[in-house]
Amino acid sequence: MTYRRAAIPALIGGLLLAALLWWAGSSADALRLPGSVGTLGPDAVAELQRWVAPWAYDPPSFLDAGVQGHGYVLLGDDGRDRYNGIYTAGLQIRYGAVFAAFVLGALLLIRRLPPVRGRTTAAFLALWAWGAAAGTLAAAVSAPWFIAAAGHGSHRFLPQLASVTAAGRQLPVAVSLVAAGATVLVARIAAEGASTPPRTEVPARAARLAATAGTAVIALSVVVLSYQPVAAALQAYSPDGGLLAEPGDLLRQWLLLGAWDAPAAGAVVDWLLHRASDVLLLAVVWWALSRLPGLLTRVTLPAMAAGAVGATVLGLLASQLLRIAVVQTGPQQGLLYSSAAIGNGIPAALTCGLLAGVVATAVLRLSLRGAPEPAA
Repeated sequence: MTYRRAAIPALIGGLLLAALLWWAGSSADALRLPGSVGTLGPDAVAELQRWVAPWAYDPPSFLDAGVQGHGYVLLGDDGRDRYNGIYTAGLQIRYGAVFAAFVLGALLLIRRLPPVRGRTTAAFLALWAWGAAAGTLAAAVSAPWFIAAAGHGSHRFLPQLASVTAAGRQLPVAVSLVAAGATVLVARIAAEGASTPPRTEVPARAARLAATAGTAVIALSVVVLSYQPVAAALQAYSPDGGLLAEPGDLLRQWLLLGAWDAPAAGAVVDWLLHRASDVLLLAVVWWALSRLPGLLTRVTLPAMAAGAVGATVLGLLASQLLRIAVVQTGPQQGLLYSSAAIGNGIPAALTCGLLAGVVATAVLRLSLRGAPEPAA
């Protein structure tokens, strides 16, 4: 599919994603109505407020009350307006960033993985995963403005950056389903009348070898870096003073896809259930990476990297759903409470997925060296 044909569905998907996030954020006021607690229950309302607050235009409570950040410094009207302006600018940057990130990723995915017969499901899943990743990228890009709006941006900047980036991760995961579906539908309409995009002919052995190499990068995060003593060493690392002090939270957020330790006495079954979710993550990544080269119209580094990010995000979400269904579900836990961890690890999925895509592409090209050039 040409870029001209791919641009329209990518733009529509990006606009829909931003509009749905704005609509959800604008609904924050409705959750404060007395009837909301009576209808949904206090726990569900509190959890929904946590989902939508990072995307709401309502200023934080400490600014609304004329108090600056955690220092409780009283502000006059001019000071309050100034910090409210910074917060609003940060939110505008967040919406602009989520739109731009989704459009750029969707443009590449639709071009190389067009949603035509035999590829529609793969394209939908890749776009859904990329929408969730776009939300995380937008949160990271806009985080400095939110930190500045709190009035204490120079204090523990990196831990604050990690905290702001992690907020609001569930909402993009949910609304990206709708945006991905609309993007695929429009892309299928745009593809009508065009010739059927060819598939890249990749030997099965080369595809499996590349998938294994890419999955090994993900396993490095899941098995090695996520081991508690190693994660603790990352957490404890800190340069001396300045804005780069205490990077532990940020390093864990962008490098670790899980957390595990040796099983405690009498808890082997629970430990194995948690490890089953890690196995599922690696299995989904390997299966997706082994299929990806044959689905692409042309194997390129950007397409493989974007596809690997999508595979890692999908594997991460699948593992979290398994953990909710098997490990965390209980009679006292509602669906919203159980899904509070959905979206954890997406920053690390971006980092590790990009590296996995690069490694898989390099191994695939080495495997095909000397072989006939596959059909483009």
